[in-house]
Amino acid sequence: MSAIAELGDKLAGLTIKDAVELKNYLKEKHGIEPAAGGVAMAAGPAAAAAAPAAEATEFNVVLEAGFDAAKKIGIIKVVRELTGQGLAEAKATVEGAPKNIKDGVDKKTAEDLKKKLEEAGAKVSVKPA
Repeated sequence: MSAIAELGDKLAGLTIKDAVELKNYLKEKHGIEPAAGGVAMAAGPAAAAAAPAAEATEFNVVLEAGFDAAKKIGIIKVVRELTGQGLAEAKATVEGAPKNIKDGVDKKTAEDLKKKLEEAGAKVSVKPA
């Protein structure tokens, strides 16, 4: 195996902690600044999975199964209001829960939609998009 291949394998196997140490060493000793993405990119998919996720800015509002059947009509009305669906579509959405009601909305909008649906008797969750 060539020296370059060995070095590449070692870089790909670095932990995030080791990658940060390498970045700092290269910066201090050689004045090398990493490009966008930095040395952590060299650590491969394992490092990307281990990196803390940035706070989500878009959310999906999900109608969950398990609501009170007596409140089904009220939930259908709210789903129609929020989605613009027709009666048959809204009924199918409610009966087919879990279903996404709105996708890619900001946190405040997602919380407002959740509140309206819960007031109608629905079980709702807000998940990062």
